Amino acid sequence: MEWKTLETKYIFKRKWLTAKVEKVQLPDGCVNDEYYTLEYPDWINIIAITKDDKIIMERQWRQALKVVSTEIPAGVIEDGEDPLVAAKRELQEETGFGGGKWTDFMVLSPNPSSMNNRCYTFLAEGVEKISDTHLDATEDLDKFLCTKDEVYEMLCSGKICQALMTAPLWKYFATDKMV
Repeated sequence: MEWKTLETKYIFKRKWLTAKVEKVQLPDGCVNDEYYTLEYPDWINIIAITKDDKIIMERQWRQALKVVSTEIPAGVIEDGEDPLVAAKRELQEETGFGGGKWTDFMVLSPNPSSMNNRCYTFLAEGVEKISDTHLDATEDLDKFLCTKDEVYEMLCSGKICQALMTAPLWKYFATDKMV
């Protein structure tokens, strides 16, 4: 079922996004002259639960949809960085929380037909405030704590709409971690 790449041309390359067009041949011999792929770095998400059993949530503006989005902490894995190291770094930078017990929870492909990256989700239980936040210059977010019931209600009502975050949250609530 593997396609053969006959030619690759990069349209543009940036730190956070690269676009390329490829000429590919399918196993039956059919040739597609323009197959577009977006190359992104891998991402991480964290379902972070505090020592007093609250889930850390964030709100931030999302320019593409022009909405304030309710999300779990997340970020980009730096080149060569281990996903777990990236998750711990991002949680502390964005929320000031850390420590606790960390578990690999889920790995998703954002869109395997046109994107080459993965999104790793970690479950961090028993985290606590250990520092101030250290946001990047382009980050503007509001962090807040919710009960599990409140997060579940936000999922049910559609207030959390980011697919790469709803999937692990639904998995969380469908497992023995249920409220």
